[in-house]
Amino acid sequence: MTFIPDQLSRPLPAHVARVVRAEVTEAPVSVSELADAVQDAAAGAVVTFEGVVRNHDADRAVTGIGYSCHPTAGRIVEQIARDVAERGQVRALGVVHRVGDLSVGEAALAVAVSSDHRAEAFAVCGEIVEEVKKRLPVWKRQTFTDGSAQWSNLA
Repeated sequence: MTFIPDQLSRPLPAHVARVVRAEVTEAPVSVSELADAVQDAAAGAVVTFEGVVRNHDADRAVTGIGYSCHPTAGRIVEQIARDVAERGQVRALGVVHRVGDLSVGEAALAVAVSSDHRAEAFAVCGEIVEEVKKRLPVWKRQTFTDGSAQWSNLA
């Protein structure tokens, strides 16, 4: 294990994953660009997740979603990425959540992970998605084809 002098109480694993991108943005999100960014010559697997706006919620037709976030959202997604990276299970990772108004088919969340083996890549990718869903202060307002709207993910 390696120790950072100003953090002697917190040992770091010998291999800390690269975090290529960890942010909340209003710009369109590309999971393929994120996958390219996590490429590593030592990795035998690249796993991605792309959460897209679907055209329905239960039995109601959806036309789009507006995502809003708390001002700390960027720092929280960075912390999620750092926490995972420090465990050293993978080579590189990236996670981006979009905010603003999105149409059906647009990506709201992109995650990419590279690892020596597929099992670790799948597991870590899934873990990042679940941590983002659990910890990131992002709220969504779905708009339905009848013109009504509904907020969700509100505490």
